[in-house]
Amino acid sequence: MGDPKFSRRKYDTPSHPWQGTRIKEENELLKKYGLKNKRELWKAQSTLRNYRRQARDLLARLRYGDVQAEMEMKDLLQKLANLGLLGSSASLDDVLALDLEKLLERRLQTLVYLKGLAYTPKQARQLIVHGHTSIMGRKVTVPGYLVKRNEEASIEYTHASPLVNDLHPARPTAEHAERIPREFYAPKPAEPEQDGRFKRGQRRGPPQRRPVEVKPKEKPAEEPKEEKAVESPEKKEEKEPPKKEEEKTKVGEA
Repeated sequence: MGDPKFSRRKYDTPSHPWQGTRIKEENELLKKYGLKNKRELWKAQSTLRNYRRQARDLLARLRYGDVQAEMEMKDLLQKLANLGLLGSSASLDDVLALDLEKLLERRLQTLVYLKGLAYTPKQARQLIVHGHTSIMGRKVTVPGYLVKRNEEASIEYTHASPLVNDLHPARPTAEHAERIPREFYAPKPAEPEQDGRFKRGQRRGPPQRRPVEVKPKEKPAEEPKEEKAVESPEKKEEKEPPKKEEEKTKVGEA
């Protein structure tokens, strides 16, 4: 059972701590939705993973004609429809196709920002934690609260908040509020190719060596061979020195 003061962890951490592509994707989601840390992202992933696991189990039980599975399927689809994750005519296949961003968009922090009540997702989180937002007249101070479909239209400032005044400097203007959803859902521009240099504040990973281009060796140009002139036998005789007579006498005495 465990100690009631120390509840069990309700999320799963990644299987490997150092994965470049996963870390990059997580950092982008943290920046886009204004999350406090990666723990909130892992909680959303675990929640989505539980929905998918339920859908897989129900699909396996429905193949054998389980009546209880049909009732549980209706409850699951109705629950996800109330949360705004699925439509009214969705199926279990739609549950398996759910995306993580679809769940993050139903958080109170994201909806406060999309409704134009804050300039940035970080400011939306601050307003919620400090008690400036309410749902259906009830103050909610949990940024990760999943807003239901029928509660989305009732998100507003609390009556006791000074932000109710339209002239408050921390409150976004009407023009800025209209521009927020377009900027939020705009496609992400393609990143320019990096030239291999590190920018200020960028973490250095393992050294990456650039591929060295091996150029084929060029053969040295052969020098033209000089043609030797053929000397006549008369010239050869002239070059050879005449033999001395003393050498002849010595050879004869020997």
